[in-house]
Amino acid sequence: MPGQASPVPVWSGLAVSESSNTMITLIYAHPYPKHSRTGKALLHAAHGLPGVHVRNLYDLYPDFHIDAKEEQAHLHKAHTIVLQHPLYWYHTPALLSLWFEKVLAYGWAYGHDSQGAITEALKGKRLLWAATAGGEEDAYQAAGYNHFPISQIATPIQQTALFCGMEWLPPHTVFGARKLDDAELLQAAEGYRDRLVAEIQHLTTQHPSAGASDAR
Repeated sequence: MPGQASPVPVWSGLAVSESSNTMITLIYAHPYPKHSRTGKALLHAAHGLPGVHVRNLYDLYPDFHIDAKEEQAHLHKAHTIVLQHPLYWYHTPALLSLWFEKVLAYGWAYGHDSQGAITEALKGKRLLWAATAGGEEDAYQAAGYNHFPISQIATPIQQTALFCGMEWLPPHTVFGARKLDDAELLQAAEGYRDRLVAEIQHLTTQHPSAGASDAR
């Protein structure tokens, strides 16, 4: 209802272990998080999941001075990297774009080190792109006002992942983000949570030593 706070999902069925290793590093980039109902709901759905570590870039780097070594260390620990952000002019917010430039650096994510050895720090890791879009899904097609499907808009990020030797996962997109009512918002948050839980389940099967306590 207008003027009332949106329902806040409460997740159950996951036993969270403080000693769980990082399986997923979630990079969250929203320049106006307090004004984002959808981004906030999705992020809340991810909090508390075992093995998921959230990096809120605009909280960490309000001055845009990114600590590339620190970011690289968190990516190194993870098996899957999630990029969650709103679409800004068919791309990422400015800080996330800078994050790509600073963190995915030559001599670490690609290229060669000072000894001439190939550097592929992210090779074999999985990348999930999770974007919120203000437009409806039918706007992202040839007949829509955005003209291109979301899969094509994702191409620069997909190529970044592939260039770094990562596995590109099917994107997770929430359309019509500005118009969701409370029930639709809860459904979107639950869908995102389910997607992350499925990824945790996959990783615990592939990497039993990752240490998540339970991903039911």
